[in-house]
Amino acid sequence: MVGMTFGKNWIIIMSYDMEMEEYHEDMDFKNKQKITTTISTHNNVDYLKLAVKSVRQNAHYKDMPIIVHAENCNDGTDEWLEKNRKKYDLEVYIDHNDKPKGIGGGMNFCVDKVKTEFVNIIHSDMWLAPNQDLELLKLYDDIDDDVRLIASSFRIQPKIFPNDPDYRPGTVFHPVDVFGEYHHNFDSDYFDEWASEFSDSNNIVVRKGGGAGFFCKVEDFKWIGGNDPLFAPASWEDMDLFVRMQLEGYEFKMTSKSVLWHFSARGSHFTDDDFTKKSERQIKAEQDNQRKWMSKWGRMPGHDEETFVKPIHGTNVPTKIEWRSYND
Repeated sequence: MVGMTFGKNWIIIMSYDMEMEEYHEDMDFKNKQKITTTISTHNNVDYLKLAVKSVRQNAHYKDMPIIVHAENCNDGTDEWLEKNRKKYDLEVYIDHNDKPKGIGGGMNFCVDKVKTEFVNIIHSDMWLAPNQDLELLKLYDDIDDDVRLIASSFRIQPKIFPNDPDYRPGTVFHPVDVFGEYHHNFDSDYFDEWASEFSDSNNIVVRKGGGAGFFCKVEDFKWIGGNDPLFAPASWEDMDLFVRMQLEGYEFKMTSKSVLWHFSARGSHFTDDDFTKKSERQIKAEQDNQRKWMSKWGRMPGHDEETFVKPIHGTNVPTKIEWRSYND
């Protein structure tokens, strides 16, 4: 066993035989919060810095718990988290293993550590606009107790591909020279100003499947079983999760009152300097998981408004579902 502890609220212990322990001195104060933000990351340190900063700077609940799971990183992520854990009051898990959990498994791992009622699941290549958390929480004010709601922010993304539209439900694309498309040229102040004006002047609610990054009750995430480890390390796990939620009657809302900037699959799908070239890890994952999807569901999902929101009844539905609670 190789283990380390780095003081109050710093949690890490891991070994290469994939055992993991944790140390908490006193986390009771976390229970008094309503929301926890979680981030699962792999080799994306420059964007992770921005994501963490945006939560502490722009969240309505600025002191909310932030849980970060960093897996098999060799780009300085581990060292940055160790150095900045106290500055940003982070609950950190550093994981080096031979069988990666991937982004979906990392989400599951983080949610399992959450002590609050709600979880704000974001990616490490996102910047949250002011009050992103509060506006999602407001969506729960007027729903019945038995409604399982998945809430999502409107995503603003750089228009990095020629065939990107200006808008599709829940996503607004901007030319790359407006806010910047990289961590080093992103104008966060200008984006925050624009996002505030956008959310103030628009009140759009899209009732369809969730997007990258979403907000829900912890018990609802656990009841559906979280992400299926079948799709580790990445690709198709989010689509699989939302389809299972649709089949179980979950409701979806994406609101323009809550806004975030999504650099768009930075560090996982594409290399930072070439948007036309996918990483070898991503190419392999997409190929493998497309075959797994077909084996599980029987046909490909649609992406338009009609076919995307309809339940997809497959051949093996669903697999590897654990966790269910609601007191069973």
